[in-house]
Amino acid sequence: MGSREVLGAAAPTTTTTTTTQANKVAVMSRRVVIQLLVLLAVVVFLAPPLSSKMPGSSLLKEMENLVGLSPAAVAVACWAAAAAAWAYAVSRPRPVYLVDLSGYVAGAAHEASRAKTIAHFGRCGRFSDESMAFQKRMLERSGLGERTHFPASLISVPVDMCLRTAREESHAVIFGVVDDLLRRAAVAPAEVGVLIFNSSLLSPTPSFTSLIVNRYGMRHDVVSHNLSGMGCSAGIIAIDLAKRLLQVHRDTYALVVSTENITLNAYMGNNRPMLVTNTLFRVGGAAILLSNRGADRRRAKYQLIHTVRTHRGAHDQSFGCVTQEEDDVGCVGVSLSKELMVVAGEALRTNITTLGPLVLPMSEQLRFLATVVLNRVFRANVRAYLPDFKLAFDHFCIHAGGRGVLDELERSLKLSAWHMEPSRMTLCRFGNTSSSSLWYELAYCEAKGRIRKGDRVWQIAFGSGFKCNSAVWKALRTVDGGEEGNPWTPEMDVLPIHVPKVSPIDETTYTFPDGATYKVSSLG
Repeated sequence: MGSREVLGAAAPTTTTTTTTQANKVAVMSRRVVIQLLVLLAVVVFLAPPLSSKMPGSSLLKEMENLVGLSPAAVAVACWAAAAAAWAYAVSRPRPVYLVDLSGYVAGAAHEASRAKTIAHFGRCGRFSDESMAFQKRMLERSGLGERTHFPASLISVPVDMCLRTAREESHAVIFGVVDDLLRRAAVAPAEVGVLIFNSSLLSPTPSFTSLIVNRYGMRHDVVSHNLSGMGCSAGIIAIDLAKRLLQVHRDTYALVVSTENITLNAYMGNNRPMLVTNTLFRVGGAAILLSNRGADRRRAKYQLIHTVRTHRGAHDQSFGCVTQEEDDVGCVGVSLSKELMVVAGEALRTNITTLGPLVLPMSEQLRFLATVVLNRVFRANVRAYLPDFKLAFDHFCIHAGGRGVLDELERSLKLSAWHMEPSRMTLCRFGNTSSSSLWYELAYCEAKGRIRKGDRVWQIAFGSGFKCNSAVWKALRTVDGGEEGNPWTPEMDVLPIHVPKVSPIDETTYTFPDGATYKVSSLG
């Protein structure tokens, strides 16, 4: 499941649910069938008795008297029932299976301890003493561990931020996870009918989907989509898009690749709201293989049950809370607003309001409804009831956006440390890998042997715009821990580890190859 590197405010909110919606072709077929059945009903009940004109009329007369309809009408009715059954079978949404997934693990040369990270930031000469002190404080409180990964471009002296090194970073991730996934799933590139790639901040020409098609010699009619600018929630958007396409294209595979490029998106200025991303984002990526082939159900790990997408871009506060921009001196970076947590909470509430009725037991729905009635009808000023989603899901994969995000979700959803463990360990070991973080979390659950047949998994992602997206999966089989290729397998004996809320950084633990060291000033 893993790939290891061998190469170097009054506006409305839009919520989309794709769980019970069929595609346009299915809707049209239902309408045609309904019209056909109406016509057949007219024929059945208005058709004159024809039995008197047929041979063996006495026997047919007895049949007609018994059922109250002529033999011709009975035949037409049987044909109509068969047509209706066929129409239902072909128009119902096709199940979507997750066959397997792969998570990227960069080589040891790319590992960056927190002391190494601070040392290289300081030596590049782009940051003021105040900015270095601020980044050190943020990193000490970030929840990141000592083995996250940076691209070679950012831990070289001097830094080498250019399109060439950005391509090198993305190529290593993409080819690493796709090679591993196709090999273990025993699927040929020519069998892939749908290809979706997402990277928010790097979108070169030719596109990354064209790169993948060229690299693997995919067929000329592969349906490809390249998503950009959609933030950390793009992974679920890609899954939702693949689900929709798999309703149209029969008996095929969909390959989804999620990653983010760090090389060209590290911020080299001194604007504090833009410095935060330097302490969170790290190299990572994932590839997911989906299928709508019935034959794949037996070997697939999960079935996609629901996808719910919430977009609050119509609200100015939500739209502007995560933006890519230039600072006063022209340095480009991603700015995070102080209102981010408030915006994320509002997006989550909207999303779970749609998701809740689909997954929660009736008892939880009635409790929630009761508080709404008491407040709105009887003016009782009762605190709104927050449903217990632990009654609906066995595992939670919450986007590892940062310690603050995870703390808030743990509190608001009343989750235990056990439920939060996959997200916190992902943040610690790999950092914020953007849209791919959800797949490291699911891989963690698998590596720990937590996934049992019938378990339900809730993936929650947040992204710029502002978006909150959910995906619900049902395990089709028990997934044994220790699978070969799982990015977590080599470290299962030492995980989980305790991550303190504040973990001081000792800069003396890292020395540059030339013997130099770096010490952050006490300013800031």
